[in-house]
Amino acid sequence: MTSFKGPLLLVGAMALFALLDANSKLLAGRYGADQVLLIRYGALLILLGMLRLVWRGAGGPIATARPGLHLLRALCMAGSAYGFFLAFRDIPLAEGYLVYFTAPFFILLLATLVLGEKNGGAVWFWSAVGFLGVMVAMFPALTLRGPSATIPWHAYAWAFLGTMTYAGFLTISRMLRAEQNAARLIFWSSGPIFIAILPFGIADWVAPDALDWVALIANGLFAGSATLALAIAFSIDRAARLAPLEFTALVFALILDAAIWQLWPGAWTLAGATIVVFACLMSERASRRDHH
Repeated sequence: MTSFKGPLLLVGAMALFALLDANSKLLAGRYGADQVLLIRYGALLILLGMLRLVWRGAGGPIATARPGLHLLRALCMAGSAYGFFLAFRDIPLAEGYLVYFTAPFFILLLATLVLGEKNGGAVWFWSAVGFLGVMVAMFPALTLRGPSATIPWHAYAWAFLGTMTYAGFLTISRMLRAEQNAARLIFWSSGPIFIAILPFGIADWVAPDALDWVALIANGLFAGSATLALAIAFSIDRAARLAPLEFTALVFALILDAAIWQLWPGAWTLAGATIVVFACLMSERASRRDHH
């Protein structure tokens, strides 16, 4: 019987990432990236420390035989965090996700080149159809801005950096699947980056009020929960099966854009979303058929 644990974890991670991006977009108007990410990683490290004080060994062992690979994954995680934070300062969530949805192609490519996975043509085809659906959904945003509008190319460049490093993060997580646990993921992904950005976060520090402290700490909890769910999903299931399901993030982005910024989906967006959902279902079906 086919397990749905991986796909469910993946979709849950996409929902958490959408909440993280919305939270970051709201914070970006008042705080710099260094401060937000410093508190994000600090909150995760403090939470891990508190849990291990209460429950000895909570989250599993921290020691690793592959510190270099863990540090490389931390660098990819930081690149993704900075990329999307800086992108969403200037563009809506759904537009940033247009760039993000190129990730399945990079993930499948890296899975083939680095991990040696064999993916059938149907999986690639339906991934391309899903990307086409995203293009349909985002068509008005890129072409119907008006003659005097300026396209924020720098924001799309940041989103592309976030996407590339995100694909690298997931690929390295697959390589570390034998060492996959919450303690190693949080400690090795958060600790080195926290130390690296500490002086920059302090230099640009803006004193948060009580409500913003809640939002800043929640930013860390969203990031940690999403990253952990994502890493576990890709450690227990095939990239070919999971990667196309990341298109479900479009649904969460559209909901949050409407709920927070009153940006409502039009006919193009709904048509594109329909294509995305259909492509996700067909790709998952093709992946199961290829590996039976």
